[in-house]
Amino acid sequence: MSFMYPLGLLGLIGIPVLILIYIIKNKYTEQVVSSTYLWNLSEKFLKKRLPINKLVGIISLILQILAVLFISVAVSRPVFIIPDSANDYCFVLDCSGSMNMQENGRTRLEAAKSEIAEVIDESKKGSIYTLVAVGDSTEVVFEAVDSKERALLLLNGIEQAYTSNAFTDAVGVAQRYFNHNPSVKTYLFTDKTFEENRNVQVINVAKSQENYAVSSVGYAFGADGKLTVHGKVTSYESAAELTVKLHVVYDVSDGISGTAEYSQKVEVQKLEAVDFTFVCEQTGFRYFEASVSESDALALDNKVTVFNIEYENSYTALLVSDSPFYIYAALLSSGNARVEVISTEKFNADYSGYDLYIFDSYSPEALPRDGAVWFFNPKTSVAESGFTVQDEVELAAGRELNYTSSSSTFAKTLMRDIVKDKVYVAKYKKCGLYRNFTTVLSCDGNPMVFTGTNSYGNREVVFAFDLHFSNFPLLADYATLSGNLLGYTFPTVIENASYYCGETLLINVTANCDSIRVDSPLNKIVYLDTSAAVCEFTLNEVGAYKITMISGETERVFNVYSSLPEEERVPASKASAFSLQGEAGNKKLNGIYDDLLPFFIMLALLFAADWMVYCYEQYQLR
Repeated sequence: MSFMYPLGLLGLIGIPVLILIYIIKNKYTEQVVSSTYLWNLSEKFLKKRLPINKLVGIISLILQILAVLFISVAVSRPVFIIPDSANDYCFVLDCSGSMNMQENGRTRLEAAKSEIAEVIDESKKGSIYTLVAVGDSTEVVFEAVDSKERALLLLNGIEQAYTSNAFTDAVGVAQRYFNHNPSVKTYLFTDKTFEENRNVQVINVAKSQENYAVSSVGYAFGADGKLTVHGKVTSYESAAELTVKLHVVYDVSDGISGTAEYSQKVEVQKLEAVDFTFVCEQTGFRYFEASVSESDALALDNKVTVFNIEYENSYTALLVSDSPFYIYAALLSSGNARVEVISTEKFNADYSGYDLYIFDSYSPEALPRDGAVWFFNPKTSVAESGFTVQDEVELAAGRELNYTSSSSTFAKTLMRDIVKDKVYVAKYKKCGLYRNFTTVLSCDGNPMVFTGTNSYGNREVVFAFDLHFSNFPLLADYATLSGNLLGYTFPTVIENASYYCGETLLINVTANCDSIRVDSPLNKIVYLDTSAAVCEFTLNEVGAYKITMISGETERVFNVYSSLPEEERVPASKASAFSLQGEAGNKKLNGIYDDLLPFFIMLALLFAADWMVYCYEQYQLR
């Protein structure tokens, strides 16, 4: 036996103190009683019949000494070593997507955690515990922990994962522990069946459960322009008649959306993927959701949301012009612009919330702060724009513009696919630049088409001439350059909107990007590093992710959907092996017995006995 807190034995000093008090205390107590012959006679008889009165004092002392002894020992926390009674445990916990299947409101992961907790509770004190979780990655949650309470606390904190992860790394970790101690007891808690599991005890928490899934959802537009949605539906446990529904969200007008609902019955056999197709009346959409109506054990794969990638990368533009034809045509040719046109007389500061503001032969009193800005033939200088309008230059005859000869990567991007047709202008605005702009076209050294950022950090494009006094809109280079400039103003941020859990989302970081925020389906918020041209983010939850990119004071929002991996949808899947190489030992660890409950029971009995003796003394003195 040993003591965890040996200083507690200092309490034994109380024993000689009790004895000293017993020696020096007054044993006689004056009592006022009736002085009668009958009382004295009865007291004489009582003393003869109850000789224990002589021992009451010493019994009380003994009980109090024993109480001090047990209190001191309890405070010192005695520990008794029980040889060869404890074990070294290594738990491997499957946290993959299929462990989300539920029965009676409890997931398989919760059932597995409950069984691990039961093994820990029933183990002897002195055992040590190691837990390896196989989720988004293989992680050693705790190692060689000898406290049941701490092991259970850390076990309870393990969260569900939604990805598919092989057990290769987990086997490696478990093998390392087995090599160190061949007597380690290794448990694997999973919903998969392993054909080989040498030196591992597999606890399978899977049960026969219904699961229906929607997969391979895509879309196309027919010859008539109508939306066609196709996909597959599967029943993994039994044949069933399933109801497949389609919910479509589309644009009615700018800023206003409409919805449409479609439904069909599909007969499926066990483990058979059956095709379904919806032909919709809509010729466009923001996103749609295909789902199975019937309930099952795993709701995560019952629906798939598909976002329109063109709509995700689209932008809203406000065109302020009295002659918008040429500019409007260039915007529409880009394919992903939603344009509102107003006259120069109607524009005022109340117009806000657009991704792009275009001013044609008009200059606003204040520069918009919440979006990119394009100027065509600006009338006057605008504060914070980065350039000044000096005067108008009229030419006696059309003057040919010069294309940039810069070899910079950015200039080459803006000049991509330009054939350099001859561009002539009859008049233009002479502009002075006090910010860093890149000039694409110039005339006599004066910038004609240039681009950069304004003081608010928003992208800016300037055509220093009126398109109506130029042949530029009639040339192929006009549409090409407009597309390149729009690509610069609104570069493609994401190129795909549909993923599986565990896949990596690539986000193109635009120039002057201040921040990229990702909101996950479970409302976790992550800010990404925007220092590189492309940033990566691993999708490890099922559902819709929201990506918010802020450049200057412009905010753009994108959405992607992450589905449960198809291999995680099978209620009872099989795996090849989870085996540990080597011969298992049977050597156990020394157990520990440090339960103080018997001490507290003994103390309670001692205090009760001492109280009874005290009551007896008081009764005798009446």
